[in-house]
Amino acid sequence: MKAQTLITCLFLIIIIFFSSLCIADRIKDLTSIQGVRNNQIIGYGLVVGLDGSGDMTTQTPFTVQSIINMLGQLGVNLPPGTNLQLRNVAAVMVTATIPAFAKPGQHIDVTVSSMGNAKSLRGGTLLMTPLKGTDNQVYAMAQGNVLVGGIGAAAGGSSVQVNHLSVGRISGGGIIEREVPTTIGQGDYINLELNSTDFTTVHRIVDAINGIYPSAATAVDGRMIQVKAPIDTSQRILFISRIESLDVMPAKASAKVIVNSRTGSVVMNQAVTLESSAVAHGNLSIIINTEPVISQPGPFAQRGETVITQRSQIEIRSDEGNLMLLPNGADLGEVVKALTAIGATTQDLLSILQALKASGSLRADLEII
Repeated sequence: MKAQTLITCLFLIIIIFFSSLCIADRIKDLTSIQGVRNNQIIGYGLVVGLDGSGDMTTQTPFTVQSIINMLGQLGVNLPPGTNLQLRNVAAVMVTATIPAFAKPGQHIDVTVSSMGNAKSLRGGTLLMTPLKGTDNQVYAMAQGNVLVGGIGAAAGGSSVQVNHLSVGRISGGGIIEREVPTTIGQGDYINLELNSTDFTTVHRIVDAINGIYPSAATAVDGRMIQVKAPIDTSQRILFISRIESLDVMPAKASAKVIVNSRTGSVVMNQAVTLESSAVAHGNLSIIINTEPVISQPGPFAQRGETVITQRSQIEIRSDEGNLMLLPNGADLGEVVKALTAIGATTQDLLSILQALKASGSLRADLEII
C-alpha cells in the first residue's frame, strides 16, 4: 500500500514538472474576435480654477476665443475688443477610449492634455466637453476635477518639478451618450484574429477548437480562423466563453533582433543564433585638445597689446583590435557573452549586428526602428 502511494506521488510530481515546462496560453490571450474592438474619441475643452498656472492669453489667442464663446452661450456678452488677461484657464485636448459593448450612461476615464503654454493643470476643473468620434458624432461628455500626478514649485528664480504637470486624468470623468454598434460575427460564423501572424499557432488553435466542437473551426490564413457558432445570442456568448478558455501552446517566435538607432537599445529573442563567424573589434580615437595661449609685449616695448590665441594639439590613438570567434549555432546567451567579451558597447552592437546580417552569419531578422 505504501509502495503504491509512493508511485502515485512520483507520478504526480512528474506530471507537475512537465506541465511547468510546457506553459500554454489561452485562446483569449492569443486572439481577438473580429468586430469586438475599442473606439477612440477626442474633444477640445477648457480647464478652469488653476492657481495662476494657466495659459498666457497673449500668446494663446484660442484660449481667449474659447472663453468668449463659452460665456456667450451662458448669456454673458462681452463688449467688442475686450482684452482678457487670464492666468487661471488652460485650453486642453481631452481623449478617451470607449470599450466594446459600452452602453449610454456608463462612465469612462478621460485624459486631459494642455495644448497651450500652461505651466500646470494641478487643481483645475475640466468644464463640460463633448467627445467626438471619426464620424464627428458626440459619443461622450467629460467633466470633473483633473488629477495630476506631478508636483512643482518655484521661488527666487529657482524651480523644481517632479513628473509631468501638463497632463492629467479624470477617473470616471466621461459619460457615454451614444452606443457604438458592435457585432459578434456575421451569420453563422465568428472570426478569430491572431495577435501576430503565425501559421503554426493558427493550426494548433484550430485543432484545439475542433477537439471540443468537431469541424467547427477552419483556418482562413495565417492570422484568421473562422468558427461556426450558434445563431442564438445567449448560446453564442456561452460558445465563445468556452473556446476562448481553451489552452494552446503557441509556436516559437521567429528569430528577430530589434535595434533602436536613436537610443542604442538592442533586443534579441531566444531564437537568435549565429553561423560560425569571426568579429574583429578595435577603437580609433581622435583627441583634440585646445588651450588658450596669452601673448603680451615685452616689458620695455613701446607698442603692442596683450593677445589671447588658441593652440590645438591633435592626437590619434588606435587601440589594439580584438578578434573573437563566434561558434556555429550559438544561442542568445552565447551571442551576448561573445559580443561583450570583445568589449563591444551598445553603439558598437549596432554596427556589429548589421555586419553579421550582411555577411549571412546572423540567423535572425534585423529590424531597425
